[in-house]
Amino acid sequence: MKAIIVGLGNQGAKRLGVAGDEVVATVDPIVPKSQYKTIEQVPLDSFDAGLVCTPEQEKLDILDYLLKHGKHVLVEKPLLMNDGELLRRLGENARSTGAAFYTAYNHRFEPHLVRLKEILNAGTLGNLYSARLFYGNGTALDVKRSGWRDQDLGVLGDLGSHLLDLTLFLFGDVPGDFQVWSANRFENRSFDHVVLGSTGKPSLELEMTYLSWRNTFTIDVLGEQGSAHVNGLCKWGPSTLTVRERVFPSGAPHEKVETVEGPDPTWSKEYQYFKELCRTGGSNSENGQWINSIISDIARGLPGK
Repeated sequence: MKAIIVGLGNQGAKRLGVAGDEVVATVDPIVPKSQYKTIEQVPLDSFDAGLVCTPEQEKLDILDYLLKHGKHVLVEKPLLMNDGELLRRLGENARSTGAAFYTAYNHRFEPHLVRLKEILNAGTLGNLYSARLFYGNGTALDVKRSGWRDQDLGVLGDLGSHLLDLTLFLFGDVPGDFQVWSANRFENRSFDHVVLGSTGKPSLELEMTYLSWRNTFTIDVLGEQGSAHVNGLCKWGPSTLTVRERVFPSGAPHEKVETVEGPDPTWSKEYQYFKELCRTGGSNSENGQWINSIISDIARGLPGK
């Protein structure tokens, strides 16, 4: 496959490292080493796919251009639009040309999250009662100093979109509406700490923040027959998956702990997944529309929005 990378910031650099020799051109109006300043300058017959790694406000025109010309697209999350009809239109453009249209959520490829999904699908935990997902880092000051990140929804669009995507990945269609339990701008102009909840089944609590001075990612799932607990992401070092089998009527559970340590495999696994979508013309646009709808609904109820 011949790919171009549009946007050579942090994400673009990661995509370049993974795609390697398959990248035939780079596009960025600011970065000096980029070969082109605008996507229109790249000859259409020179590439098959675009990896779009630009700020949110620049994505729509770029995606529209690529999909109208039948190019496969991987776009960095969250891909949020006030008008959900625009997102649906992009999906329709992709289907009409057979192009793959994929919004990147690399945490789906975390080894322990893949394993957790297998455990849930197998019914190991029995009837599921509740799940709590926490995603935090200490980047509040980095966000504030950014030329474009400290605006709009802040951590809700950034880390919150990951958590919403993982609820789809792990639990499928989640019944019940998400409500804002807490939303704060402690240090930033945009939201830097948000807690969402849903009283469906399982009940869900999603907490996201830029104010966790030690990078932290946890998932705790409680069920009738036991519980499962993920602690950490590969990019931050060792991560663990603990599965506890309930003892009746009460008592210390039987426990199994698995640990993964090594380089983060999620970027390369996701790129291979995207290449398979390019072969089949697949898309995750319906997932994106759901996430966009949920965040749009939440945003209308946020203070100051």
